[in-house]
Amino acid sequence: MYAVVGCSECSHLWIIEGRSETTQCPRCGSRKAYEKRKKFVETDDAAHARDVRASMLANRQGEGEAFAKLDSFAELEDDVADGVVDDAEYLEESGLAVDEVEAAGDRDPRGPARSGSKKEIVKAALDALDEPTEDEVVEYAAERGVEAEYASDALEKLARRGVVSESRGRYRLL
Repeated sequence: MYAVVGCSECSHLWIIEGRSETTQCPRCGSRKAYEKRKKFVETDDAAHARDVRASMLANRQGEGEAFAKLDSFAELEDDVADGVVDDAEYLEESGLAVDEVEAAGDRDPRGPARSGSKKEIVKAALDALDEPTEDEVVEYAAERGVEAEYASDALEKLARRGVVSESRGRYRLL
């Protein structure tokens, strides 16, 4: 059993399934006994209850005639279930080459060898290389798409924060 009910406090309309002793307005939170709520329609069909509520809301906004031209919720759901456009069809209808779009999606804009943030790459260099010099860290990072200036600055900041140690020009992760 479904009922389209209204709130006497805020005029909100909603659908209640079943018959509980009390109901609470989802908008303002006022609680009342089910029997005291204004029931605009009671039906066994959920789609019919949705249609009635939607019609009432459209009429409140002065759009009753426009709403009357629409199909019911059940018919709209059937249309959507059968008429979903897949990505390839959408791209083709938009004038785009599907193969090129897929290839572009597979490419990493940061470059083929880069994985992680710039800072993570600098830390990875310290982890992968055995007590590297600044030049070795910069070279490792550059191979992964990180600018030399950024790698040098990051290395210096990591040393100041105590994340890495530097001794005689050699760095290691702590």
